[in-house]
Amino acid sequence: MQMARREDAAIRESVKAIVAAVIAPNAERVDREGVFPRENLEALAREGWNGVLLPEELGGLGLGHAAFAVATEEIGRACASTALVYVMHTGAAQTIALYGDDDQKERWLRPARRGLIGTYSTSEKASGGHWWFNFSEAKRDGDDYLISADKSFTTSAGKADYYVLQTRTPGAKGPIDITFFIVDGKRPGIEAGRWDALGVHGNHSGPIRYTNVPVPRRDRLGAEGQGKDIIYHGVSPVYLIGLGAAWHGVARGALAAVTEYALGTVHRDFDRRLADYQVLRQQLGEAKVLVESLRPWQAALAEQLDALQAAGKPQGELLMPLTEFKVHAAEVANKVTRLALDVSGGYGYRRGPLERAFRDARAAIAMGPSNNIAREWIGKSLVGLPLELFEAGGE
Repeated sequence: MQMARREDAAIRESVKAIVAAVIAPNAERVDREGVFPRENLEALAREGWNGVLLPEELGGLGLGHAAFAVATEEIGRACASTALVYVMHTGAAQTIALYGDDDQKERWLRPARRGLIGTYSTSEKASGGHWWFNFSEAKRDGDDYLISADKSFTTSAGKADYYVLQTRTPGAKGPIDITFFIVDGKRPGIEAGRWDALGVHGNHSGPIRYTNVPVPRRDRLGAEGQGKDIIYHGVSPVYLIGLGAAWHGVARGALAAVTEYALGTVHRDFDRRLADYQVLRQQLGEAKVLVESLRPWQAALAEQLDALQAAGKPQGELLMPLTEFKVHAAEVANKVTRLALDVSGGYGYRRGPLERAFRDARAAIAMGPSNNIAREWIGKSLVGLPLELFEAGGE
């Protein structure tokens, strides 16, 4: 246990150095101008963090989900946009690592060290927050494929070098006949829409249209019809632990910033710091308790994911606990950033780091599975009902 703690501390310090040197100084501009944080991702890539879960023989760091969660948490403390882009990239790369062949790993994963960025492209407007349910369907083009789909909320839309895209298999017999593809971001027929949102301005999570995009057979990920398995065991686990860690970081960053402000701000009429007011200390205390509920849970889930992967067992076994963690982290981020605004008063309300964290945190509630959908999953699981993800009554 002590060895693990020392390793976590070393990982944290390594990422903190990148955050302090590059990511934090860029955070305001990323938010204000809606800049895609490629410079931040390139800084992470130079130190190997874009391949945190990838084996060393592919240029990765060969670390586990615990390291990924720690890195994401530290990035999220400074810039939620960068953290979300990082989560989607790491998830896309991990999905290829789990289900791709040697050729795909060589072409799409090895260049991560040089800054190649991937992402997921899954959800469709027609199915709303049910991101796993597709109406689009691939077409055959000889031995290859053509993809036409209107995807919504694709992080890094128009900016990613490749998309791990899910759609129905050509001639699909039903909604669970799903196939995944690796789509080169430079292919013709890809058109990204405008990203205009309340927060996370730099993650470019807008709509993206694929119109007869040619995808060679060599870039089909896994077998035809294997998509449901990939969703459960390849996409969801790394995505959910990453999301939770990102919002954990946002909450910690907001608490640290408002605590520093409360200690350093003095009302000169009575020479009292904000920290000297009991009501404000109680709000800080409430935020601290909420934040501290996340780290042990995050670490335990990450360790369980690593253990399942090492044993060759399906990581989707943790779907419900990971979903619960995502819900709680999203709620904590929203409560803590609101408390930070309350404590800081007019200062926090002005455009700046606390106001940005408050806006960014709102995305946590809606990101799939939204907290409303997720709580329904959790409740159904608790009372022994099917989740009904693809068919009424459960497939």
